Amino acid sequence: MSYEFRTGEELLALCKQENLPISAVMLKSELEREEHDAETLHEEMRKNLLTMRHSVLIGLRDTQVTVSGLMGGDAELLYAYADKALCGSRTSRAAAASMAVLEVNASMGKIVAAPTAGASGVLPGTLLTCAEDFSWDDEMLINALYTAGAIGAIIATNASISGASGGCQAETGSAAAMAAAALVELSGGTPEAAIHAAAIALKNVMGLVCDPVAGLVECPCIKRNAIGAANALLSADLALAGIRSVIPFDEVVIAMKNVGRLMNSDLRETARGGLAATPTAKALRKKLGLHGAEQE
Repeated sequence: MSYEFRTGEELLALCKQENLPISAVMLKSELEREEHDAETLHEEMRKNLLTMRHSVLIGLRDTQVTVSGLMGGDAELLYAYADKALCGSRTSRAAAASMAVLEVNASMGKIVAAPTAGASGVLPGTLLTCAEDFSWDDEMLINALYTAGAIGAIIATNASISGASGGCQAETGSAAAMAAAALVELSGGTPEAAIHAAAIALKNVMGLVCDPVAGLVECPCIKRNAIGAANALLSADLALAGIRSVIPFDEVVIAMKNVGRLMNSDLRETARGGLAATPTAKALRKKLGLHGAEQE
């Protein structure tokens, strides 16, 4: 039989038919499309996990100064504050870890696009933080990355994961959806619950614009990854508690696509609208001597 799927509904049908988690179906699907064996694919995913872990560790251990000099060190500040955080230690540590990855990215360090560089912190930030608290081993985390990949693939196929195409909802929104589904599976939830978690996470940021200050993947991108981590954790908890998305995942994805199409181009990664159009942002762009400042 074929393990190809293009929608959440098709993915769930395969999971139900074969009595398999999303991660196993995704692996079988990849084996059908790739010329590699399971061991090779597994090793590639292990490399991704190691790179993710390294970016979190470096970002939290060493103060990152971004190329522009505008950002850096916020991940450390939040991590140090986590035990006093109003939203709890785990959520704050996950948010800090997510910010750490984005600070490494903006400092020209090595990260894993998950699904993009601008949204690369959410998945490692949440999975690796929860792994510490729940003793999830690397094999479990590798499987979770397959689950996340399945959700990301569906969104990319039917909508977009690009800020230039769909706004930040398509980037940090997709990342949160991917992480939420992976967290549900890691926590023993069903494939159906994982899909509901992904739908909830994506709905939570419907319409979020992409408005990078000075055109850099720093502000507000770094903090939006922190919000994406909190979104993923809460969405996973809602689904694990038995709460369901009224709107099916596939319909949420199409709605996100349509909202992205309705967005003015100034709100899709062009740095011409939103926060990027504020007086402070214009002054920063001019101060940095970036192209286009003279037209502001």
